[in-house]
Amino acid sequence: MGARSRRSAGNLPAELTSFVGRRHELGEAKRLLATARLVTLTGAGGVGKTRLALRVAADVRRAFPDGVWLVELADVGDPHLVPNTVATAFGLRVTSDQAAGLAEYLEDKQLLLVLDNCEHVADECATLVAKLLAVSGGLRVVTTSRHTLHVEGEHLLHVEPLPVPGDEDAGGGPVEAVTLFADRAAAVSPGFELTPDNRATVSRICRRLEGIPLAIELAAVRVRVLAVDQVLERLDDRLGLLTSRPAAVQPRRRTLEAAIDWSFELCTPAEQRLWAQASVFPGGFDLDAAEGVCVPAGDGGSALDVVAGLVDKSVLSRQNGTFGRHAWYRMLETVREYGGARLAAGGDEAGVRARQAGYYADLARRYRTEGFGPRQSEWLGRLRREHANLRAVLEHCLSGAGQASRALDIAASLWNFWYGGGLVPEGCGYLRRGLELCGERTLVRARGLYAMAFLAIQTGAPHAHLLAELDELAEELGDERLRAGHAECVGMATFFTGDLSGGAELLERALAGYRTAGDPLLVFDTLILLAAARFFLGDPRGAAAAEEALALTDRHQARWSRGYGLWAVAIHRWRAGEPRQAADLLHEAVALRLPDRTLLAFLVEALAWCHSAEGEHDRVARLLGGAGAVWRLSGARVGEMSPYQAVDEQCAALARKALGEDAFAAAFAEAAGSGLDEVVRYALRERPATRAAGKAAEPGGLTRRQREIAELVARGMSNKEIAAALVLSGRTVEGHVENILVKLGLTSRTQVASWLVGQPGRPA
Repeated sequence: MGARSRRSAGNLPAELTSFVGRRHELGEAKRLLATARLVTLTGAGGVGKTRLALRVAADVRRAFPDGVWLVELADVGDPHLVPNTVATAFGLRVTSDQAAGLAEYLEDKQLLLVLDNCEHVADECATLVAKLLAVSGGLRVVTTSRHTLHVEGEHLLHVEPLPVPGDEDAGGGPVEAVTLFADRAAAVSPGFELTPDNRATVSRICRRLEGIPLAIELAAVRVRVLAVDQVLERLDDRLGLLTSRPAAVQPRRRTLEAAIDWSFELCTPAEQRLWAQASVFPGGFDLDAAEGVCVPAGDGGSALDVVAGLVDKSVLSRQNGTFGRHAWYRMLETVREYGGARLAAGGDEAGVRARQAGYYADLARRYRTEGFGPRQSEWLGRLRREHANLRAVLEHCLSGAGQASRALDIAASLWNFWYGGGLVPEGCGYLRRGLELCGERTLVRARGLYAMAFLAIQTGAPHAHLLAELDELAEELGDERLRAGHAECVGMATFFTGDLSGGAELLERALAGYRTAGDPLLVFDTLILLAAARFFLGDPRGAAAAEEALALTDRHQARWSRGYGLWAVAIHRWRAGEPRQAADLLHEAVALRLPDRTLLAFLVEALAWCHSAEGEHDRVARLLGGAGAVWRLSGARVGEMSPYQAVDEQCAALARKALGEDAFAAAFAEAAGSGLDEVVRYALRERPATRAAGKAAEPGGLTRRQREIAELVARGMSNKEIAAALVLSGRTVEGHVENILVKLGLTSRTQVASWLVGQPGRPA
């Protein structure tokens, strides 16, 4: 669709502290990465694997046109969520078979993927990495793990502790461990520097800590209040207890544990309690969460004071900048593990988990209440930030029937976060488990049924049984909002299957119910659906519904929802013969650059309709191809519903007639292989619609693998036969065939053979 930007892409975080030493390891890792496609950095906890991986990735990022991407797995408790977590990092909407979706997305990419902290989900990581490397020739992977993944082709680099000075060279030149200590000490105690008087003591501290970076950093922060001689004296006392530790524990692991023990014991009782209690936040936390979940004793001061004390001691790190209006704090995974062990041993874990569940239930309800308002975008960002914590809470509550109702309440309150955040299968999984465990016919169950039905209809999943029970419960409870919810879902499903009049009638009933209930979010959602149904009916009343929906977003200052309101008004302007005005509205919505992939697909698709009316047929072909690419990334299937598909086909037919079949197919296929940024830039006319010079592409925009599969399809082979021949899963082949048809603008497998016959250099 457009030339790919050579600007660095990816999501690597900025370094907050200096990187010390590791010259040999850096060189070796980059040497391995130049020849190997999978490099695993192994080593004990606290040895610096993550920091080394990030520095390697930063150093080589220019070699990867499609970017360097970090996926942190420490907070993933369920191994089955590994593919979903990776997909979310790329901005892909999660699907039921995410591994296949990732393989398709990465197939023609040249990028580096960094998977951090894999050891607790090693099997799932190994399976996923093997699948992705088999499909994508341009993919390189760096993983960090306390043990190997055992994937074919894996190259290992064992990360050792930093070099420490020996007794004989304690006063010599700089040694990496000593340099690290001095750097971190100077950060907390300005003016600290190595001198002939303290060098030997610092060297001995580093030797006692065996060069383990995390242990050295924990010791160095003590220079704020202690002289280095005092640090060494107290450290000697603590490490002397190692002889009482089990011999089976590796010496360096015992050293790290002892260093963390020492750091823990130097904390105040209130800091110790918060350290242990905050371990329940795998994704980090803000001060509100600390106050709501972690309860310092009466003599411990405020939560702010305690958090500040732990930041000073390097137990907590404040993330660069803030999220929304709140500072965000995290622990290194090794430190959090230690806190979790302390919490379990202290007997208060059940109480902390219960408070945490209550806190997130309240957070979810606040989102449901405030989420259609001026903080809408901020709320979406906050829930993304809290995603790992929400997972932890939901998994804990669903581990038994005792708190399953609370989990269902949380998951149901977040129904449009699961949808807009690209997490539909994950949200459906929590809702399904909650419904299975909570059989009581309550309002919470009814809300769960509505949420599950809404998501199922949007993705084409079975939903009749959900709607039947929702209808029964709405009547039993006499709840007007639930009655409206049932009418909305049934109306939406009816509309999507092509019964426009029936769908509009049910949506009108839902709208009346939501107005009575006074729920502006659901009034807005139903107005958008009603505006769409009336648009396809040719009913002019749809324009009024669209205008009302847009006005509602302005009144509530709901920026995310405004994108849908602009779309609804625009399509009615197009229907009224005002394609330029419609395109201006659509450009305004695209320029919001919201993270909602489904909304972007709607916008780009409608832009194609506008340009069709203007006779810009090459642009129509590219926009339809780009819309198809975004629909695939979104995971939603609304664009496949007959009303939308019919308009697309009309515009495509006009473009084919004007351009010719080959020119249309080439433009469509080129755009169908685009990424999200390219689609947005092209929609906004920010980049020319030409490929980067010198970047070879297969005819029709097919990747090498897709061309290979197209050849086998042309021979008459079934998906099962192709899968066996290429050693791929049947689902992967099915996805490839579907995308081949989309890229070529074809509708059947037999047409693939005809297309291939016409390609240059291929005999009939």
